[in-house]
Amino acid sequence: MTENSATAIVEVGVDPQTAFDVFTGEIDLWWVRGPINFHDASRLTELRIEPGVGGRVVEVYDEAAGDVLVTAEITIWEPGRRLVLRGTMQETETDVRFEKTATGTRVQVTQFLLPGADPRKGGFGWVGKAQAYGAWTRRRDEAPRRPREVGRLAIVLYYEDPKATARWLMDVFQLGSWDVDQPPAEDDTFGWTEFHIGDSSVVLLPIKGQRPVDMPIVAMPWVYVDDLEAHYAHAVSRGARVVSKIRSHGSRTYVAEDREGYRWTFAQARPTMR
Repeated sequence: MTENSATAIVEVGVDPQTAFDVFTGEIDLWWVRGPINFHDASRLTELRIEPGVGGRVVEVYDEAAGDVLVTAEITIWEPGRRLVLRGTMQETETDVRFEKTATGTRVQVTQFLLPGADPRKGGFGWVGKAQAYGAWTRRRDEAPRRPREVGRLAIVLYYEDPKATARWLMDVFQLGSWDVDQPPAEDDTFGWTEFHIGDSSVVLLPIKGQRPVDMPIVAMPWVYVDDLEAHYAHAVSRGARVVSKIRSHGSRTYVAEDREGYRWTFAQARPTMR
């Protein structure tokens, strides 16, 4: 990611026309209703893309009262090929390309500041939600047709390389969720990665520059897993540094460090835990 643009790429196993239709017609199902994912998340009832050039991206609050917020307008509408959105609340443009591949469609989302725009009036939310779009497209045939809400607690962790860390966490600690089911691509330039564990969010953000040598690592996320022994064996086999082996003290847990030194506690989930 640069100061002026960001890109994300996802691969989906559907044809370009279906990929386009899901991106535009099912946005309220794949754009997660987190606390900072909208301009007014506290009042949102629906997110909608109106089709065609001149169509709008609309946050609906109270449709009967005409209480909506237009966040972007469509300037290019080429079903199965390309979608371009010009922001109305932020000085950005988003270019979404759909390219046929041997196994489906490569979807590239690029968002950039408009020429002369104030960086403080920009943001790259469309790029940040590309992974959620990909995950929804891959599971939509079996998933409930209702918007997914996240819980009221989120943990934010800062890393020198959040993308590499995200790939490590998915491989070694087997993190992943209903809207992040694949690691971010090597050529993604967006700096934000978000997992959902149950209904709670774990957000990985970049440290500006290198981590100061005296910067303490005090966060210790707790993650509940279905089979603690199997999870422990997998983490060890993938090279995780175990700080504390499985033990029982109120809960059955073990502790391991990730690639940048954060310590994670993994605990055995209850049968009733979501």
